[in-house]
Amino acid sequence: MRSRAPTLSQVAALAGVSHQTVSRVLNHHANVSANTRVRVLAAIHQLDYQPNTAARTLVTDRSQTIGLITFDGTLAGPSSIVWAIQQAARQAGYFVSIANVPPSDASSIQDAVTRLRQQRVDGILSFTPTTTARTALRDVPTAIPLVAIGAITPSRAIGPPTVGIDNRAGAALATRHLLALGHHTVHHVAGPPDCPEASERTTGWRHALGAAGRPVPQARTGDWSAASGYRAGELLIADRSVTAIFCGNDQMAIGVLHALHASGRSVPGNVSVVGFDDLPETAFLLPPLTTIGHDFAEIGRRSIHLLIRQITDDVRNLTIPTAISPRLVVRSSTAPPPVSSASV
Repeated sequence: MRSRAPTLSQVAALAGVSHQTVSRVLNHHANVSANTRVRVLAAIHQLDYQPNTAARTLVTDRSQTIGLITFDGTLAGPSSIVWAIQQAARQAGYFVSIANVPPSDASSIQDAVTRLRQQRVDGILSFTPTTTARTALRDVPTAIPLVAIGAITPSRAIGPPTVGIDNRAGAALATRHLLALGHHTVHHVAGPPDCPEASERTTGWRHALGAAGRPVPQARTGDWSAASGYRAGELLIADRSVTAIFCGNDQMAIGVLHALHASGRSVPGNVSVVGFDDLPETAFLLPPLTTIGHDFAEIGRRSIHLLIRQITDDVRNLTIPTAISPRLVVRSSTAPPPVSSASV
């Protein structure tokens, strides 16, 4: 015969506290002493007590669950952010329910929001890798706390609060670094045109060249993959005047490096290359890749904190700093241009 599950009252009796104290521990309330918290947690473990989340939701109108809409689990950056979100949510006492949908299908995004709301999530985080995804979130009812993860743009006042990297600043850092080394101009391998982050990086590159009074070459377009970077690199190699390339992410930079190596062009002897993201493996490439670094984990933590503040304070559209500042990470893939090209 199946034994009855232990109750909250049994946990309280074993720990020698009231059932209200057990509830405060379960809800991560700060007003509990360390010794009492240890006793309650020990009793929970000993009895193998499992809180009745359905009942608690009915009483508190909170599920302690956050919905997360993701679009591509194969890219290293978003995967790192998802991991950080899950860690920060767990520390705050929340479970994360994930919905993975196509990034350019507005109806799928709206369906994901509906499914998460049916699960009675307390709030929703959503990546915005495409313009379609960003636009679809504008239709989410204002009653549900919502935070977008993606590009910080001048139009970010329209729609939910957004947490992300300052892409324009990062692209400008990369471009100015190459110009300071003496390169006449900088070529660019951009991400997908329907991606706001790619557009922001392209804008930062273009503005930095314009501010320096340098020519702005035609940008080559990739899809974030190393294969697309390789194809763009093959096109750039055909122009022997190219001495500096800024890539929209590290994966495309890896493809460009391979194309240059396959053609016999030296990096950085003939061509300097800069990436974006500072993925862990970039320090171990040959040559190690100069890139734009930023804190993926901080994006995840800050998005969770912003969403939980909306949930607990019952406020929307919080106007607090949400742009993560990038940094230039200089390695061996950049150097002054060849002497014959320095005055081109």
